[in-house]
Amino acid sequence: MTKIKFLTDTASDLPLIQTEAAGVDMLSFMLTVDGDSYQEQRDLSKEEFYDLLEHSNELPSTSQITAFTFIEIFHKYYDEGYTDVIYVSINAKGSATYQNACNARETLYEDYPDARNRMRIHILDSGNYTMTYGYPVMQAKKMADDGKSVEEILEYLHHWLDNVGVYFLPMTLKFVKKSGRLTAASAFAGELLGLRPLIRISHGDISVSEKIRGEKNIVPRITDKICSVIQKDSPYLVIHGRSAEYAEQVAAALTEKLGYPPADISKIGSAVAINAGYDLTAVAMLEKQDEHV
Repeated sequence: MTKIKFLTDTASDLPLIQTEAAGVDMLSFMLTVDGDSYQEQRDLSKEEFYDLLEHSNELPSTSQITAFTFIEIFHKYYDEGYTDVIYVSINAKGSATYQNACNARETLYEDYPDARNRMRIHILDSGNYTMTYGYPVMQAKKMADDGKSVEEILEYLHHWLDNVGVYFLPMTLKFVKKSGRLTAASAFAGELLGLRPLIRISHGDISVSEKIRGEKNIVPRITDKICSVIQKDSPYLVIHGRSAEYAEQVAAALTEKLGYPPADISKIGSAVAINAGYDLTAVAMLEKQDEHV
């Protein structure tokens, strides 16, 4: 009999209370702020971290989830009799966490040869951040609860991750430039001209999709961009930081233009905010292929 366990990490920005209620496990990234360490979501709420980030003397940092952590949890699942583990990870191009999970899988199979046949461990690189992979993890769990097979679930996840893109507009590039993680955006030099970059992330790659001048153009330009690239009838997610002002306006505009509301409106978490700032507006959805530029 198939017994499936879903696993992700806190950069998915899923609320801990939601994953716990659904039986989805979520590993926390460790955050270091001015010398103090915290487990993302477990020690600090998103709002508490925004405050720390705003007032920190140095840019906070995150630590990758170690192979040892994965070995421990995979061993636990093996002991509990799971036949399949599905882990969807943070973008492998932005963190070694994905590779650590792969290494842990091989270590487990080396130490327990029988586990290779008894418990399949499926490790998927999301190629992205935040709810772009948090959302499909929860949808996949619903599929499992409805009796869908592992193969059907993996097909859904691969389709989503292969086609999803996120467009986000940071209200300041202060954190983007300090972290250096979002390289294409960190090179953007338009702030003095009143320009803000609309940044696209897909398949692990980061690029500046367009430049938006003036706050009055933020909502219409984001809305027009999403309408031009979204696959027909794709669910879409609206994501924001501390302020939901623009996110709510974008959600209303997209609801009117597309004819249906967002599947979710959520807040970014600590691991994302460190690199993108705590004040941004983003939309994620399945993109038409070759029409995102």
